[in-house]
Amino acid sequence: MSKQSGILSGIAGRYAAALFELVEELGEKDGAQITADMTSLAQLLGASDDLVKLVRSPVISAAEQEAAMHAVLDKLGAATLSKNFIGLVIRKRRAFFIGEIIRQFSALVADARNEMVAAVASASPLSDKQIKEIADMLSTRLGKTVLVEATVDESLLGGLIVKAGSRMVDGSLKTKLNSLKLAMNEAG
Repeated sequence: MSKQSGILSGIAGRYAAALFELVEELGEKDGAQITADMTSLAQLLGASDDLVKLVRSPVISAAEQEAAMHAVLDKLGAATLSKNFIGLVIRKRRAFFIGEIIRQFSALVADARNEMVAAVASASPLSDKQIKEIADMLSTRLGKTVLVEATVDESLLGGLIVKAGSRMVDGSLKTKLNSLKLAMNEAG
């Protein structure tokens, strides 16, 4: 658990660790289903403002949240353990932590597989070839298999911001222009 302590934090970390331990006990086949369920739920949370409102609203009762999340998980074809776990989180009135629990759980799974997720923000969409080149370069540097989560941030103007674990490289045009502006203000 000492290696995990750098990954986990707070209440969400305790739930993530508990789910991870269950997944390890289940074995590869069933564990893969739970991991896929959590990944799908994270993607839905990222894409649906209504779902985020559902899990974050203190006004909606736990029973209503649980029923709604079970319906969502049924649509995903989620395993019973996934439904039971999310139901438990909701009944304990921790629904607003679901996104963070899944993020920390995913980090544990990636670490166990000697993988790392790198968040790459760019001013325009990256091609599959560019994403592969970035992943290969990061894998070589970091000594782990790197999975790239690419996002678009049009405010960057150009370049990339790469976050992998505790490391961040900001090679965006926006940051370079701000640094140049700051240097010119200090000189003038």
